[in-house]
Amino acid sequence: MQNRKFIIPDYQRPYKWNIEKCETLWNDIEDFSQTDAKIGSDYFLGTIVSYLNEERYHEIIDGQQRITSFMLLLRAFYSKLESMIEDDDVIGLKNQLAPCIWDINPISQRVSNKNKIHIQSLVATEEDNDTFHRILETGNASELAFDNYSLNYLFFKKKCDEYATKLPMQWKELCVTILQKCIILPIECDAQDTALTIFSTLNDRGLPLADSDIFKAQIYRNCETEIERREFTSIWKELTQICKQGQLSIDDVFRYYTHVLRARSNDKSKEVGLRKFYAEEKYKRLKSSNLIPEIMSLANFWRYANTGIEPEDSLYTISQEAFKYLHCLNCYPNEFWKYATTVFFMRNQNSEKFDITFIRILKNLISFLFAKFIEAPTVNAIKDDIYASCISINNQNDLQVRFTLNKDVFETQLSAYSSSKISRALLLLDAYLHSDQTELIANNFDIEHIFPKKWQEANYNGWSVEDAASFLDKFGNKVVIEKKLNIQAGNGYFGSKKKRYAGSKIANLIDLSNYHKNDWLKDDIEIRENEFRERIINFFKENIN
Repeated sequence: MQNRKFIIPDYQRPYKWNIEKCETLWNDIEDFSQTDAKIGSDYFLGTIVSYLNEERYHEIIDGQQRITSFMLLLRAFYSKLESMIEDDDVIGLKNQLAPCIWDINPISQRVSNKNKIHIQSLVATEEDNDTFHRILETGNASELAFDNYSLNYLFFKKKCDEYATKLPMQWKELCVTILQKCIILPIECDAQDTALTIFSTLNDRGLPLADSDIFKAQIYRNCETEIERREFTSIWKELTQICKQGQLSIDDVFRYYTHVLRARSNDKSKEVGLRKFYAEEKYKRLKSSNLIPEIMSLANFWRYANTGIEPEDSLYTISQEAFKYLHCLNCYPNEFWKYATTVFFMRNQNSEKFDITFIRILKNLISFLFAKFIEAPTVNAIKDDIYASCISINNQNDLQVRFTLNKDVFETQLSAYSSSKISRALLLLDAYLHSDQTELIANNFDIEHIFPKKWQEANYNGWSVEDAASFLDKFGNKVVIEKKLNIQAGNGYFGSKKKRYAGSKIANLIDLSNYHKNDWLKDDIEIRENEFRERIINFFKENIN
């Protein structure tokens, strides 16, 4: 700590330690000082990952919560020493503590200016930074304050007073224990990226620093007045809440938005990392006046798409039919479809025909992406098409992908994917293609095997192991079902399961409940397989350019 200046940068999160965490730290150190410290052991407080910034200060990447709390603890000890009669012990302890908190006079080895503290918090959106600095300078905190800095400092101060009153000699030993036996391992890097990489590798308990934390800091720096900074702080808190409600991260929104910017510049090159994309030309893209309004509207859209929470004062609505297709796409094995959907939204959010066009684009996306996956089940097979589609949607409001669907060949390929990553999405799509399926299906739906997987536990005469291996996992033997109903249906015989199916709200299951037979045999599976393939392929053919 001595002769070093630590900076908690603006992209870090606000100070979140509460009294409970501080109490745990105090109890651990107190217990250690009375036990293991007496036999020469050390107490490991963890790591501090930092790098030397342009001003040659140590910019903290990991450990800011710990080091902040520990500085408050040290200041509480120093405040207690200031109130004591100044004998040799008190002078000695103060001279050891002071260099951890302040610059000291190189000759007298005493602190001469308490304004020169060794740590500075620059956290953007943290309104209590000055409170932290003032506590370290003055040793005072308001009893009426509610911020974590004041509450935690007052807690440490109270514990110091109580311990010193009860065990005055042991309190001094506790000071020595903290100064000489409590170990922090510094990991010092010469570049920010190196420090972030090390942090991500080490950190398995807390939340790793997100790219959006860096973006927040950069945007905050661009605010020229205090009013602008307060407005941005308020907007960022709102954005955080919207994303939390919408079951996505702020990083997600910024990543989707990159494809809007790429589409506007007709860029279909290989995608780069999120931080690298926005860092180009000294974070030029983050300085745009359109950035925050568009990010906010995009976050609201995805919250709406994910949860059904409709934004206030929006000109667009998402219909039940559009939500059905969004549900199917959410079962797709990757998120590339969201890039094209995002570009569509940004282009059409003020259109009176938003939902009509949205449904068409969603059908195009499902048909192309699902069919392409069956032909080539890799992410790389669709990347270039998605990048190109983002541009065509932005320019012409059309997906403009080309895919040749040979029905005879595709039927065989489709049947081979009945137990793949795409099978759940295909079965859900088939459920929604039923003309009587008016309601949305629950997100936690199950896939029911009409002829049960554990068929040996029941009396299925005429079935062999070979038959089961060939027919069990066909699409014709599977159907979307409510989770609770699936448990109730169990592995029973088809004739008995039909009664359970009748209680479903899924049209395909209701059809099965009215099936003209009580047996479910190989011929029934084949018939249903052919019908499934016909529906899916017809849908694809109607909606693929």
